[in-house]
Amino acid sequence: MTVPPLFTETVELPAAPPFDLGAALRFLCGFAPTAGEQAIDGGTLTKALRAAGRTVAARVVQAGDGVRATLHAAEPLTEDVVRAAADRIAFHLSLGDDLTGFYAIGREDPAFAPVLDRLYGYHQVKFPTPLENLVWAILSQRAPQSVAARGKHALRDEFGDRITVDGAEYVAFPDVDQLVTLSEGRIAELVGNQRKGRYLHGALHAWHGTDEDFLRTGPYGEVKEFLLSLPGVGAWSANFVLIRGLGRMEETPLEKALRGAASRAYGRPLSDADLQRIAEGYGPWQGYWAHYLRAAT
Repeated sequence: MTVPPLFTETVELPAAPPFDLGAALRFLCGFAPTAGEQAIDGGTLTKALRAAGRTVAARVVQAGDGVRATLHAAEPLTEDVVRAAADRIAFHLSLGDDLTGFYAIGREDPAFAPVLDRLYGYHQVKFPTPLENLVWAILSQRAPQSVAARGKHALRDEFGDRITVDGAEYVAFPDVDQLVTLSEGRIAELVGNQRKGRYLHGALHAWHGTDEDFLRTGPYGEVKEFLLSLPGVGAWSANFVLIRGLGRMEETPLEKALRGAASRAYGRPLSDADLQRIAEGYGPWQGYWAHYLRAAT
C-alpha cells in the first residue's frame, strides 16, 4: 500500500541570543516526563504536536541565532495551522526569553558563574504545552514516574493523533478540546486511579474555560490563583506549572531538589532563608536561577 506524501512547510523562528539548541536537546534527553515522545538525532529534534486542531510533526534544527522548523502534516498546512505550530515550538523552547539581565546578575555571583558557563545559551525547555504540564503534575503526585507516564500515554493514545515521518511514528499529546470529551469515569479508567480521574476531569473542564494567553501573560497573582483553584492542584503543582509550563519566573519554590542543587553549586549547606536571599538577588530571573541549578545537575 502506497503511503500518500505529507504536506510540508518550513518556518524560520528567531531566538533572543544567545541561544543554543544543542543545550536544549541535552536537557530533553534527561527529561523523564517526555521520555521517548520525540526523536533527537544529533542536532535535530522531531516531535508531534497539536496546532489549531491538527496533528503536525515538526523537525527542528538550529539556524543562525534561532531555529528552522520543517512542519509535516497529512493535509495541507493552512496559515492558521502553521502559525499555531510555530507559536507552540517557540514557546516550548522559550525562544523569546531574553537572558541578558539574568546573565549579567549571574556573572556577578562567583558560585553561580560556572553554572552559566556550563549552560550558556540554554533557554528553558518547557513542557510542550502547559496543559500537558498540568496533567503530569496531577498524575505524578505521590506516584512513581513510570505510573504517571503510563497514565499520560493512555490519555494520549485514546485519540490516536499519529503521524509518520521518514518511517518513524510520532504521537501528539491531545489538546484540551479533545480531553474534555472524556467522561470522568473514562479518565479514571485510563489513568488507573479514581481520585486522579476526578481531579483531571474537573481541572480539564476549568482549563477549557480559560485563555492560554492569559495564563502566559496575565497578572502573576491572578494566574496563580486560577491554578490553585483547580482540583488536585496545590502550591507545589501550581508553581510547577507556572515555571515549567508557562515560563513564569517571578517566584522560586523552595524545595528539597533546589536546596541540594544550590548547596552543591555554592559549596555549603543552604537553608531556606539562604535560598530565598540568593533568589531575591536575581529579581524577575529567580525562576531561571533555580532552573539552571537543577538543570546543571
